Amino acid sequence: MAATSAIPTAPLQTSGVEPDAARTRRRKSDRRFRTTGDVVVFVVLCLGALTMLLPLAWMLSTSLKTQQNVFLLPPQWIPSPVEWGNYLRIWEAGPLLTGIVNSSIISLTVITIGTITSCFAAYGFSKMKIPGKNAIFLALLGGIMIPFPALMIPTFMLFSKIGWVDTLLPLIVPGLFGNLMMVFFLRQYLMSVPDSLIEAAVIDGARHPQIFGRIVLPLIRPAIAAQVILWFMGTWNDYLGPIIYLNSENVHTLQLVIANFNATYAVQTDYPLIMAASIVSLLPVLGVFLIFQRQIIESIALTGNKG
Repeated sequence: MAATSAIPTAPLQTSGVEPDAARTRRRKSDRRFRTTGDVVVFVVLCLGALTMLLPLAWMLSTSLKTQQNVFLLPPQWIPSPVEWGNYLRIWEAGPLLTGIVNSSIISLTVITIGTITSCFAAYGFSKMKIPGKNAIFLALLGGIMIPFPALMIPTFMLFSKIGWVDTLLPLIVPGLFGNLMMVFFLRQYLMSVPDSLIEAAVIDGARHPQIFGRIVLPLIRPAIAAQVILWFMGTWNDYLGPIIYLNSENVHTLQLVIANFNATYAVQTDYPLIMAASIVSLLPVLGVFLIFQRQIIESIALTGNKG
């Protein structure tokens, strides 16, 4: 029959090019600029990226200069001589190591436990049948709209009465209960997961902790990664909270130590020292971003597809 004879019995070889090679060539061709508009957009994006990277490049360059070369005209982008000793002096100029340890304690504790709490909360608000959960969720969202300056004095008085001022506890304990923005983001992400998937697992005898660990958690891993990096950056770079609650030098976070560097050494025009300390403070954030880079891009792509 004609229908049977029309079925190909072997892969078609029309051009002598292997399928994988053809796919590779097709991907490369997709990257080519097809119109003048593509070239213009590419140039504009490159200029924007260069503009955003210039302050970071200037900071790195200044951290390797001598004090005399900081304000040379025309500006010296490549230091000569390169002063690596600035990265040794920062450890003796102030309690930088103490700041790193305190910031690490706060960030790692809050992010680790707070992420678990936020995930459970998002799962409960999106997939569990809890009476009044929508009203509770809206009330929590209302809390986000209260600006932090309006809460500074009441929270300071509260923590002062219970003896937590000048300790790391005011910066750690509230974060252990989760992050409202993360709960909101994960809840919206979980709303796209079909309820029938959860109901089928319940019918099969799975309990909610098992459903969360085996079904939900793998699905929301990219969203968690994106929120973790954003939350970590906010916690690591937080300046307002520590300056309100922390007084003693032994509990200062890294941002307070760098602020003290700025107050002390800017008068002496020792900007290379300040920039070297700032570069060191950037490294943990950069490391976390590189670790979670793939998950962050996946999360942004999925969010964009959902509109």
